[in-house]
Amino acid sequence: MALSHEDFARVELGFLPTPIDELPRLSAALGVDVRMKRDDYTGFGGGGNKVRKLEYLLAEARAAGAEVLITTGGHQSNHARMVAAAARRFGLEAVLVLRGNAPQQREGNLLLDELFGATIEYLDPQAYFEQVEPCMQAHAERARERGKVPFIIPLGGATPLGALGYVRAVAELAEQYARMQWAPPDIVLAPAGSGGTLAGLIVGAQLYWPQTKVIGVSVSRDAAWFQSRIAAMASDCAELLEQPLRFAAEDIQVEDGYVGPGYGLPSDDGVEAIHRLAKDEGILLDPVYTGKAMSALIDLCAKGRIAQGQRVLFVHCGGSPALYPFSERLLEGRRQ
Repeated sequence: MALSHEDFARVELGFLPTPIDELPRLSAALGVDVRMKRDDYTGFGGGGNKVRKLEYLLAEARAAGAEVLITTGGHQSNHARMVAAAARRFGLEAVLVLRGNAPQQREGNLLLDELFGATIEYLDPQAYFEQVEPCMQAHAERARERGKVPFIIPLGGATPLGALGYVRAVAELAEQYARMQWAPPDIVLAPAGSGGTLAGLIVGAQLYWPQTKVIGVSVSRDAAWFQSRIAAMASDCAELLEQPLRFAAEDIQVEDGYVGPGYGLPSDDGVEAIHRLAKDEGILLDPVYTGKAMSALIDLCAKGRIAQGQRVLFVHCGGSPALYPFSERLLEGRRQ
């Protein structure tokens, strides 16, 4: 008999279930029924999608006797910020290995990392991918030398176990839609940074909404990298659940034309989407993830790739602290 996400150890961090907002003005303008899963309201540590993954990963870390959590991410990493918060919630140390040079000022998520008391090491962005794993292993070894038990959490909490957080999220969504007597969405669209959220959404959709298509919007790498990575992670997540679901790269839809100048850097269309949602719906998006994903949604509707009248659920993954370091860029050309 297959397992449920409820059969796995989980700590309670998030303020769940998060609400679903209807977006009437955006929907009318696009000719598409757009609703938004507000996982920016997960609450703990500043909120965002990583909370759902960390509920499972922190249970694993605590079972292993962890005393030092070590993870990595970009300068304005929501994941790193929430690992730091979760560490403090359970009396643990946090070490963050971040891509980027040490800034002169700590703003946005970096400020919150400091407030949570995390130890931060910055890696030159050009050498990051070669150095990050050895650097985290070195921190783990230093923790052992101090008599502490280290636990490394991969980039974005993107593991088959972490992906269970979004299998559970789809179960939550299915209950909410049924209670509201809404038809399931035709499309679920979410940003893709490390792939764990998409992997969980894909497995969850197969289990609870099998007619729903999941679309990821890359904020970093090309589609082929994500397709291969997410297919493997989703397959392994399904295996954890003892479900006979296996995914190939061609089963995964990822749009990679919306990255802009690079990961963690605002794109012109992403900035426009941020302004549009703020003015039309009173909702804050961020320049790293959700702004770019929303720009993709708007563009896919304009091109007819999302058809008129379709039902779309946009997963808001949080990240509003990253607005503040980019204030000049976000207001560029808009001052009177």
